[in-house]
Amino acid sequence: MTLAYISHPQCLLHDMGHHHPEQPARLSAINDRLIASGLDMALHQYDAPLATREQLAMAHDEDYIDSIFAQSPDEGVVWVDGDTAMNAHSLQAALRAAGAVMMGVDLVMQDEASTVFCGVRPPGHHAERDKAMGFCFFNNVALGAHQALRWHGLNRVAIVDFDVHHGNGTEHIVAGDPRILFCSTFQHPFYPNSGAGPCADNVVNAPLAAGAGGAQFREAVEQFWLPRLEAFAPQLIIVSAGFDAHQADDMAGLNLVDSDYAWVTRRLCAQAERSAGGRIVSSLEGGYDLHALARSVEAHLKAFLGD
Repeated sequence: MTLAYISHPQCLLHDMGHHHPEQPARLSAINDRLIASGLDMALHQYDAPLATREQLAMAHDEDYIDSIFAQSPDEGVVWVDGDTAMNAHSLQAALRAAGAVMMGVDLVMQDEASTVFCGVRPPGHHAERDKAMGFCFFNNVALGAHQALRWHGLNRVAIVDFDVHHGNGTEHIVAGDPRILFCSTFQHPFYPNSGAGPCADNVVNAPLAAGAGGAQFREAVEQFWLPRLEAFAPQLIIVSAGFDAHQADDMAGLNLVDSDYAWVTRRLCAQAERSAGGRIVSSLEGGYDLHALARSVEAHLKAFLGD
């Protein structure tokens, strides 16, 4: 199995301030762990390209895209949302993050890789069609799904999201599109306080109560995700890989551990083998305890490699 790793040095330059949890050290911790574990030697590494405005418009309103470009500062920090800011490098980092997922889709569809992990920031799953929020500017996974549908002729793409926060932006963009199945687990009630009400037919939300651990997470995946994925038979699976549901992460109140991320990755791989030729593209979302994040990404990637 060929596992590609897509990132870019510019993703380290986006900085919303020393005390902000979504910090450059997240990627540094992952990279250090990959080297220490020897995993970096098993990865085919690529530099993420810049997403174009035309590509961004597959999932975002053009006026919104223009506003993000216009707000990009030459120096200092500009806040576009209560917890989402741009420095002089943020726009380039956001374009690389979006470009990484679309490149990942191209790689798996062209049989240059079977699975892909995008080690990028800023994350994307809170970005709505016309709104930045929750540390996110562009919705990386939704853009990847549209890349697959528009440019590779697929008819069925699944997006799965195990971040501790509901992927409200992804749901906002894909709800009602029968070509995309969106499956999500998340803590509720919790930021952004969405996902627990009625939803579109192509959305599968499985909220978890604070304190839930691996048993409850696995039960939700088996009860709600897997039957829908089996019936949908996706031709590609895209993962919003947030690791902030880890018990060591004080951002929230779920209690997953490294092995839970390996387990769900193996279940997704099994579905991908049955319906998608093994094709999976995963992109980093949350995860703010640096040690837990690095170990969880290691478990995620090892599961892709069959460990």
